Amino acid sequence: MARKAARRSARRASTRRPPGPTTEREKIVAAFFSLLADKPFESIGFGDVAGQADVPLAQLRSEFPSTLAILAAHVKAIDRALLAEDLSEMAEEPARERLFDVLMRRLELLAPHRDAVRSLLRSARRNPPLALALNALAVRSQQWMLTAAGIGASGPRGVIRAQGLAVLYGRVLSTWVHDEDSGQARTMAALDRALARGQRFAGLLDDLFSIPACAFRWRSRRRRRREEDAEGSAAA
Repeated sequence: MARKAARRSARRASTRRPPGPTTEREKIVAAFFSLLADKPFESIGFGDVAGQADVPLAQLRSEFPSTLAILAAHVKAIDRALLAEDLSEMAEEPARERLFDVLMRRLELLAPHRDAVRSLLRSARRNPPLALALNALAVRSQQWMLTAAGIGASGPRGVIRAQGLAVLYGRVLSTWVHDEDSGQARTMAALDRALARGQRFAGLLDDLFSIPACAFRWRSRRRRRREEDAEGSAAA
């Protein structure tokens, strides 16, 4: 436990912030998130973004087809920043600890955008289509987070894991956006609890996937035989 706490403390002290925007595309994303910190997602128009980024509308159109695409670009940038970090120190840790570290690192990268994330969560709660779109982005992102933690994220099982983790992460975000403590104690406690619940669910899921497919086929044949016997008895 002491080793884990020391590792977290050292990691927080050496948090790297992403470099400032340099390309037109990065300036647009930065401008959008600056607006999002003060305005709801649904109120931000292309003109607002172009004016904030100081780019022509034609340039904005050539870079992004929608504000949701701008948001997707930001998610992808956070993914890349995290995946570029040296995660080798986690190699000997249990899977749950590795995933804890990966998600905490992600939150550290999001720290400059806390107000924007808070605004986005508010919009998602009252806008179901937006919530569904954000979920799709989150599932793809969490597949990469699982991979970074050395946990399988491919195939049907990986997609289900990523969906579960996306829901879990969203709940932790709701705590994180209100956690102003530099030590992030509330956030870490919420993440610990969520991962504990998720680990129990994953264990049940693994048991389910371990049942051979032939068992389901055998059960299906047995059910059909019962139905045929019942039909025969009724006819008699």
